[in-house]
Parts: sequence; C-alpha cells; structure tokens
Amino acid sequence: MGIPSLVIGIATSAAERRQLAQVLGGADAFVIVSSVHEARRFLDLVRRAGAAATAPPGAATAAPGAATAAPGAPAGDAGPVPGDPPTPELSVDSDRRVLRWHEREVGLTPLEHDVLLCLVGTPGQVWTYQRLHRQVWGNEHLGRGSDLHSVVRRIRRKLARLGAAPTIHAVRGVGFRLAPS
Repeated sequence: MGIPSLVIGIATSAAERRQLAQVLGGADAFVIVSSVHEARRFLDLVRRAGAAATAPPGAATAAPGAATAAPGAPAGDAGPVPGDPPTPELSVDSDRRVLRWHEREVGLTPLEHDVLLCLVGTPGQVWTYQRLHRQVWGNEHLGRGSDLHSVVRRIRRKLARLGAAPTIHAVRGVGFRLAPS
C-alpha cells in the first residue's frame, strides 16, 4: 500500500469551495483554503509538526512560528532554518502575528507579516521585488510595485514605533533588505 496523498485546494468563494470538494472527494485527504497565504500557513504548521516529530528527544528547537534576525544567518529562499537559536532583539512571532523588539511588541497584518518574515529570515540579503511578490502574493505580478512599497512603509513605521535598530533598506530598482542595525 502506498503513502496516502494530501491535496491542497485554493478557492476564494464558498461556491468554488463546494465545487472543489466534489472534485477532490476521491482523494485520500484534502484541505481547502481560501488563499495562498492560508495554504502557506497550513504547510508551515505541517512542516513544524513533522520537524518536531522527527527531532531526537532532548534536541533544541526554535519556538514555533518564530523567525529571528541573526547576523550571519544563512541566506535562502525557504526563510529561517528551523532550530536556529533565537535572537532576543528582533523576532517575528507567526503564531500571534507580532513583531517583537526586546520586550516590546506590535501587531502585523498578514502582508506585513509575510514580507517581514522573508526579510528577517535572511538579514542583509536583498530580496528582489519579483521574489518578494512571488513569496508573499504567490504570483509574478510586478506592476509599479506600489503594493509592496506600501507594505514596507507600514513595516518601517512599526519598526520606528518599537525603537528597533534594524531597518529596511531599499535597493533602488532591485528590492529590499533588512539591515540588522
């Protein structure tokens, strides 16, 4: 007997979800979500649960949903590496969707969270507009990029409100990067 499959379907309306459920009814298991963001959150939860289940007893693991801005952290498309030691200064708590600087916190919108998670997971690395758009919005649309600039502007305000040393720098015509301090 083979490994059971899991199908993830994305449908924005209730009618589309009902239709998709009928189509996927023969699958071993399926999950229907209303956005790419929800699908990513689901996959992150599954990945963290799998990592926790396969970790040897007593192994140190990072807090669920916490990404940290550790200087010298490895760069990569996947974001923070599970098990990296947390940095107490700047962190994103994905479970509560908050940005934390020392003992202070500020809430994040889903878009702010996703953009900041990319930047915090790879401090100093430039994220191109296209790569950020693909990671956060799930598509290749670039347009004028005003949507991305608007989100970054709101994140910068929240960093300033916390008095955080890390800042988001624009790399003209390329993208953004988080400067740790």
